[in-house]
Amino acid sequence: MNLRSKSVFTSAAALGALLLAATSAAAAEKKYDPGASDTEIKIGQTVPHSGPGSLYGVLGRVGEAYFQMLNEKGGINGRKVKFITLDDSYSAPKAVEATRRLVEQEEVLALYGSLGTAPQTAVHKYLNSKKVPQLLLNTGASKWNDPKNFKWTMAGLPLYPTEARILAKYVVANKPDAKVAILYQNDDFGRDFLGPFKKVLEEAGGKAKVVAEASYDLTEPTIDSQIINLSKSGADVFYNITTGKATSQSIRKVAELGWKPLQLLSAGSTGRSILEAAGLENAKGIVAIAYTKDIGSAKWASDPGVVAFDELRKKYLPNVTADNSIAFSGYGQAVAMAEILRRCGDELTHENVLKQASMLGGFSTPHMLPGVSYSYTPTDYTSIKTLYTMQFNGKDWDVSDKAVTE
Repeated sequence: MNLRSKSVFTSAAALGALLLAATSAAAAEKKYDPGASDTEIKIGQTVPHSGPGSLYGVLGRVGEAYFQMLNEKGGINGRKVKFITLDDSYSAPKAVEATRRLVEQEEVLALYGSLGTAPQTAVHKYLNSKKVPQLLLNTGASKWNDPKNFKWTMAGLPLYPTEARILAKYVVANKPDAKVAILYQNDDFGRDFLGPFKKVLEEAGGKAKVVAEASYDLTEPTIDSQIINLSKSGADVFYNITTGKATSQSIRKVAELGWKPLQLLSAGSTGRSILEAAGLENAKGIVAIAYTKDIGSAKWASDPGVVAFDELRKKYLPNVTADNSIAFSGYGQAVAMAEILRRCGDELTHENVLKQASMLGGFSTPHMLPGVSYSYTPTDYTSIKTLYTMQFNGKDWDVSDKAVTE
């Protein structure tokens, strides 16, 4: 072999070694847990596609549409997203069954956007024991802010105690001698609002006080009797801690009785579809917490986030109305989940998904009001700390000029 041939051979060998090393390094940088590969990311969710909370099923349909759109554009970091949304009928036993299927059969990398305090409580310990991220939950229960003991679970809504305290302060400031009647859902959801609200009134030291309380179970076909009894209490403030059908029924019944209290409503029940079922005129004057844009308002018609959602809706979900605020919130959450996965890069492990979610503080989604963003940190899972108050004028929500930060 002459020197020239030997030199070429040596160079080729060196180049091959470098390429092999580069390939090995690239492969080493990629880390996967079940649910992820070079070509796919599998995520899941459980929401009520049927039953008393079925209007929230649109959250799953919007997620399907959003990830289909992303996949058609190349996916996330070159990987297609397989999103599986299962029906739990807002039932704890069904949520357990569906969640186990997602984890043990489908082997999803993470769950996001699942709904309901009771259903998600039923799978809380299970998902944490499996170390599967349970992210952006459509519930604001205070229990989700426990990174020390349940680090795999994070809320996606403002925490209920935060919301309740701000509404209580609103009452103290605007009706210092208020007589308050409260209707609450008889579970962790309802009690998470009830306690903090009453505590603020007590600590205010004024004349504002709770004069009547009533609860209801999700299985009850109507809450008319509770509303009738509360209306007889002499209360001039009504704190309505209900969801879905019960919210529409209660607003309508208050109007039918001719009872005219200042009404306070939990933020998760301010969707236009709920108010329309109650009658928009009946909802006039209701006060609630705001952190999302009112997609039904002309004010946001040209907003880039609203326009992007409407384009998605028209192409993939033509049967969903343009002013469906629940669908719009689902769109925002899907954007947030996609951002978490995007930040994971090629390290698609349970641990890194959780890490990226816990560092989402400062990220704002298309459905959030200006100035509002996620506030997560690795040691504090409070989802959103900056909120506005708003009042319904019969057509739109009038949002306060200044936000309140807890």
